[in-house]
Amino acid sequence: MKDFLRQNGILLLVIAFLLSVLIGALSLVMGGQADPLSNIVNTVTAPVRGGIAAAADWVEGVYGYVFHYGEMDRELKDLRAQVRELEEKERQWEEAIRENEQLRQLLDLQARRRDLTFETAKVTARSTSNWESTLTLSKGSGDGIEAGDCVITETGVLVGVVAETGLNWSTVSTVINTDTEMGGIVNRTFSAGVLEGDFALMNQGKLKLNYLPEGAQLVSGDEVLTSGRGDMFPSGLPVGQVEGVFTDPSGQTRYAVIVPAVKLDSLIEVFVIKDFEIVE
Repeated sequence: MKDFLRQNGILLLVIAFLLSVLIGALSLVMGGQADPLSNIVNTVTAPVRGGIAAAADWVEGVYGYVFHYGEMDRELKDLRAQVRELEEKERQWEEAIRENEQLRQLLDLQARRRDLTFETAKVTARSTSNWESTLTLSKGSGDGIEAGDCVITETGVLVGVVAETGLNWSTVSTVINTDTEMGGIVNRTFSAGVLEGDFALMNQGKLKLNYLPEGAQLVSGDEVLTSGRGDMFPSGLPVGQVEGVFTDPSGQTRYAVIVPAVKLDSLIEVFVIKDFEIVE
């Protein structure tokens, strides 16, 4: 019925109008009194007029719905824009908080380690290979960075060692990479060994403290620092914690598996130690 009225509404309206004019003319001729023909016409056209009125109401309802839908759509777009704006402000706020905390920790590190000279750098890339663990930094030889420089976080935790430099970039071999080799010491017992990367452990995100003394008494959770042995790297940089102590398959030496303190996957900014004083 609604489809019929939609398709023929205008024609029916014209017919009803013409019939109304005809009835009006007949009423005038009859002195204002309805004749039998007028009654018949009114009776016949009443359903048509009702249908036209219903169609008109339906059209008005559709128009109102479309109009209000347009308003709601605009309001929804405005709300979405406001949400995006608030999300961006929240992101900027969180970034400001992070930078402020990082600066505070760096200032604390500088106060504690006046023997270190830093150069800040952004992490621009990470290795995706299972054969190595490296980072690419945004600073290089043009900023005084050299191969062999230690890289740390704002809290002083060891990240790795610079392996290669370009004018405005450098590659860092991380603490778990297979070419890692530096002196390490257990903070609690002062047991010294050699921090080494290991292929199997690298894929687990760990490294080892090798060549432990025969009587070394290490326990899970012991903190391991750089020893500074050989004066090639600064001493006292946190490396990680002992997970467990094991004996080499040859049965000749003992080693500890170390879980690094640094979260390599979440690093955004690091600090390269360009110079340090040798502490006797």
